[in-house]
Amino acid sequence: KKRGFDAHVSSGEVHTVIGCVGGKIIDPRDIELLDGVKEVKTIREPFRLASRDRKSEDTVIEFENGVKIGGANRPVAMVGPCSVEDDYEGLRQVAFAAKELGCQFLRGGAFKPRTSPYDFDGLGEKGLQYLAQAKEETGLLVVTELMDSTDLELVCKYADVIQIGARNMQNFDLLKEVGHYTKKPILLKRGLSSTLQELLMSAEYIMASGNPNVILCERGIRTFETSTRNTIDLTVVPLLHSLTHLPIIIDPSHATGVARLVHPVSVAATAIGADGLIIEVHNDPPHAKCDGAQSQTPEMFAETMKVVNQIRPYACR
Repeated sequence: KKRGFDAHVSSGEVHTVIGCVGGKIIDPRDIELLDGVKEVKTIREPFRLASRDRKSEDTVIEFENGVKIGGANRPVAMVGPCSVEDDYEGLRQVAFAAKELGCQFLRGGAFKPRTSPYDFDGLGEKGLQYLAQAKEETGLLVVTELMDSTDLELVCKYADVIQIGARNMQNFDLLKEVGHYTKKPILLKRGLSSTLQELLMSAEYIMASGNPNVILCERGIRTFETSTRNTIDLTVVPLLHSLTHLPIIIDPSHATGVARLVHPVSVAATAIGADGLIIEVHNDPPHAKCDGAQSQTPEMFAETMKVVNQIRPYACR
């Protein structure tokens, strides 16, 4: 009661059950340590704002040009190179190919988190300007990654969707900052070894800070398997749909790390009910400065979209 809960006692022959309603979220272990407590069960999920308990209907994120993500709307496609390189014509080629195939978003990193400090880590504002120029020519919306809150104002100037990468999924200060500062949609990628509850709690940070427009992204997690870059479990799509009203998209490029595997994973993700795909496409993958091995060529991507478009009407939801 000191924590603000209403306690309802039900006495049985063997156990006494105390149902606690309201109050602030507390760690169940704090109660389990008390004398006489056998176990504590959480009835409502801790991610209050993201939960289906709070909002039963799907969240639909709508953009000024009429594009919608979520609900019964047609799944979207976010397409482009892993990182924006100093080759605008290559980016332009990919953007026009995506536009012709009915895609709605151009993705590309101007700031890139790299495992090695010696790898190409993006062009910064010049890369953002390239994305803006391609948007002006094609009408595609821009998706790009934010790594640090000091770049938030700059990224908001150019981006239609702000990506929070897997390595920053639990950077709680950054999550609170994007929640406070902007209402632009936030594409939140699952961490390398994070549970679905941890993903949803990270989404909760953004929403509790004032931005309800969150898109969840499954990009595979790190396991003992080495034949693919990560391990993707597509059952997270229907599972997340049952837990949350937020849209869910799949990243088959980072999930597999192999360009030829992007096609079947994209098809399967669409069939199982994903709200969209984010796919790395490069005009010249062998010479890409970042993640060329997992990048499709525009021709490969055209074949993928051909099949994806055929099965979209039959997707499970």
